[in-house]
Order: sequence, then C-alpha cells, then structure tokens
Amino acid sequence: MAKDRPNARFHGRIEGDRPCEAPGCDAAGEFRAPPLDGPARDGPPRFRWFCLDHVRAFNSSYNYFDGMSAEEIHHAQRPMAGWERETRAFARAGGGDQGPRWADFSDPLDAIGARYRREQAPERSDGKPLSGQDRASLKVLGLAPDADRMALRKRYSELVRRYHPDRNGGDRSHEAMLQKVIAAYQQLRQAPAFA
Repeated sequence: MAKDRPNARFHGRIEGDRPCEAPGCDAAGEFRAPPLDGPARDGPPRFRWFCLDHVRAFNSSYNYFDGMSAEEIHHAQRPMAGWERETRAFARAGGGDQGPRWADFSDPLDAIGARYRREQAPERSDGKPLSGQDRASLKVLGLAPDADRMALRKRYSELVRRYHPDRNGGDRSHEAMLQKVIAAYQQLRQAPAFA
C-alpha cells in the first residue's frame, strides 16, 4: 500500500513551496531550523527552511558547549547535573511555612501526602484525619470537622425527625434529603475519625 506522502518517514518534514535557504540549492525547504539572530523579541521567530541534506549538515554542526569554559562544560556533564536543587514545593528558602522536609520521611510519597493532608484536611482536636468523603458527609449533616460521635448521633436524630414522612406530618418532599442524611451518617459512624 502506497503512502499518501512520499518520504513521510522523516520526522519534522513540513511540506510547502518554500525554497531551501542554503546558497545555490534549488530543493524545497521542508525542514525548519532556528533563525540566525536567535529568538525574536517582538513576535514569533522567522525560521530558516532547509532541504533534508542541508538540515542534516546544520544539525551536525550544532555544538551545545560552544562558548563555554572548560569548567562550565565539566559542570554541565556531571552525572547529577540539575538534580541537586530541591523542587519548589520543598525548597527551604523564603519565609513562612516551609512545608515538610524530605529527611523527615522514609518514602518521598509520604512527604507529599503529609503536605496534602496538612493543606487540605481540616484539623481535629483529637488529631484524627478526615477523608474527603468524611468532609462531604459532615457537610450534609451540617457539622463542624471537630464534631465527636455524640454530636454526630444527636444531629442525625434531629435531621431524621425533620425529614422522615412519619415524623413531619406525611410530607414526602424531603425524602431525597433523608436518604442523603442516612448515607452520610452510615459513612461517618464507620469512619476512623469517629471510631
């Protein structure tokens, strides 16, 4: 089966009617190269366009270390180059809350989880963490994150009396809310924070 485009196997080929910008070349310029002047400051850069042979010659003449001193080249070629810097989330520079230190945890994912729990989970006086489902259930019941098991049971009784048709004079318009209250209570009474 023939391909729609001839020589489509070359990555980066952009067909068009541009001529190759190499002096004396009549081939089509299908491969772009950076401009001679560097990146443009007041708009998109004007790329140079070359044929396959001339873009290969351009790429082979590129030298990443051009203009660097021997010390800068040695520093850039170290095996750990770029890894010695802490990420922004765990950087120790600056004021305010510094966040967890990597050394405080045996597993880096534990450190990330600790930071998330500290930022996202409301604190309870007993120190027990709340899950996202716990927070959603507390919101349904209208309770604070620091509620205890006794407050949970009392609030559940109040809401059942308010929304149950047998207790509110036969009004069945609140059955959906009653189901949410029951589900929230069942979830919270089994949650570790209320054990």
